[in-house]
Amino acid sequence: MLEKIKATASFIKNRFNTKADIGIILGTGLGGLVKEIEIIDFIPYEEIPDFPVSTVDGHLGRLIYAKMGEREIIVMQGRFHYYEGYSMEEVVFPVRVMKYLGIKNLIVSNASGGLNPAWYVGDIVLITDQINLFPEHPLRGKNEDVMGPRFPDMSKVYDERLRNKAKLIALEYNIQVREGVYVGVQGPTYETPAEYKMFRILGGDIVGMSTVPEVITARHLGLKVFGVSIITDSGVPGEIVEISHEEVKKVAMKAEPKMTLIMGKLIQSL
Repeated sequence: MLEKIKATASFIKNRFNTKADIGIILGTGLGGLVKEIEIIDFIPYEEIPDFPVSTVDGHLGRLIYAKMGEREIIVMQGRFHYYEGYSMEEVVFPVRVMKYLGIKNLIVSNASGGLNPAWYVGDIVLITDQINLFPEHPLRGKNEDVMGPRFPDMSKVYDERLRNKAKLIALEYNIQVREGVYVGVQGPTYETPAEYKMFRILGGDIVGMSTVPEVITARHLGLKVFGVSIITDSGVPGEIVEISHEEVKKVAMKAEPKMTLIMGKLIQSL
């Protein structure tokens, strides 16, 4: 695995010649950040050795080398999900490649279902912690000591300093943000009312089908992580309605400009 990671990173380095230390993973309907950056080059996923390929609508599927202000960044426009049939090793492969590209800070975004009854569809949530309910762990198997310890600490998964910076940016631009716990599930079905209730009892504020494996891997690698989510549907009793992927994308795109502003200002502050 390590040789594959190094080979893929070498291929990307030869193409991009980048010194970026910020990596970004864009979730469902959240590709609008790409309009706010200066794209230097990009590679479709299918042209990158050993990279999976996005199969989900709303995930364009390209790795972008860009600048935002004076900061160089690497952007994944589209991620890989366990429910697509990929192994967990394949899902988190790009995060490991980012480490070998020189990335030190990882920003992850997603669309989620709301569990907290005090919150609303369209709210932006800064992720403070997570609950892993995936059936397979991304670190299962032989540990590569050069990537991280066999038993990594997870007491501070999301970086508090980065989150505080984002809160100050939101305050400055009068953007309301929430803070809460993200529950990661396999999918691809949306949750039943009983499942929403269970996740809420477990301590979750939002739920989704991504992010958790990537973040576990990033922390194993020693990366600092900032996570942000847009609530695209409600799992609160009395508010649950039939939803579709199209509706999720529509809500995410509507709330996206505010999230993009926060992410952009955060990147420039690092």
